[in-house]
Order: sequence, then C-alpha cells, then structure tokens
Amino acid sequence: VASLDRRRKRRTMAPEVVVIDCKGHMLGRLASVVAKQLLHGQKVVCVRTEKICLSGGFIRQKMKYERFRRKRHLTNPKKGPYHYKAPSKILWRTIRGMVPHKTGRGALALGRLQTFEGCPAPFDKVKKLVVPEALKVLRLQHGHKYCELGELSTAVGWKYGETVEALEKARIERGASFWESKKAAMK
Repeated sequence: VASLDRRRKRRTMAPEVVVIDCKGHMLGRLASVVAKQLLHGQKVVCVRTEKICLSGGFIRQKMKYERFRRKRHLTNPKKGPYHYKAPSKILWRTIRGMVPHKTGRGALALGRLQTFEGCPAPFDKVKKLVVPEALKVLRLQHGHKYCELGELSTAVGWKYGETVEALEKARIERGASFWESKKAAMK
C-alpha cells in the first residue's frame, strides 16, 4: 500500500506535459534525458529542434550524415532504413534509439513524445524548460567547433528552414509587442 501511495504522489508532482526548448542543447545528451523521462511516464514536447547543437564542425557532421544516408536496403531501398531530413525527425529517431521501442512499454513511451521545428501555436504560450545537463554552454568546451541541426538538415535536403525561420521571427515579434503592452498596462 505504501509503494502505491508513493507512485500516486510521484505522478501528481510532475506536470502533465513538459515542454522543452531545445535551443542550445547537445543532441545526444538531450535525447538521453528525454528518453528516460518518457520511460518514467512523462509526456514530453520538444520545440525549436532546428536549434539543437552537434559537437564537431559542420563539414564533419555533414560527411557523417552522408555516410549514414548511403546505408540502405540492397534490393529494395523503400524497405528502409529511412533517413529523415527534418530536425524534429532526427531528434525523434535519436530518442527512439535510446528507448526499447519494439516492446509495448517502449512503444507507449515513444507515443508520449512530440517534436517540432519552431514553436507552434499551442506551445508558444506555455512555459518552456531547459535541461541543464545537456546545455552546450555547460557541456562543450569554449572554442570547440559545433553546428546546429537546422543548418545540417538544410544542407542534406530539408526544404523548410527559411519558412520556420520566418515563422519564428513573427512569433518573437508578437511576443515582444505583447510584452510592451503588458508593461504599459502595469504602469
């Protein structure tokens, strides 16, 4: 009975959905923390995935991704493996590799994950969190090369980088004008 009470208490302490702003996070470190949270039953939404950082220079990362894209089914490439180009799908696939997705528990965990480029409508007005153990400024030494996932995705064929950038700029302007009007109302 005591363990059941502890489980109930733990469920009530965590928010229903955790929204993570992925800007400035390292890909693998962020993915491992998110995977663990998913397996514990937490719903997680990752926004601004195009701003995730990868350690190592752009050329190196692009060459690595091109080698990965060459891996395919010999007789019928439509059967997989599938090489996603969108930053949100690259993050999703990285997390999938850290979850036992072929079991029922893992499939349910992966179902609790949502990933987005930019910050779409329902999540733009929600408090967004960061993962300190995955932040680039705390994990990557100063002066070391890195590249952003959106930049890499655009280089390998993702077509919506400019569109997402324009939408993000409009969202930030809306937020700034709202904040100015709120400051004026508080005076």
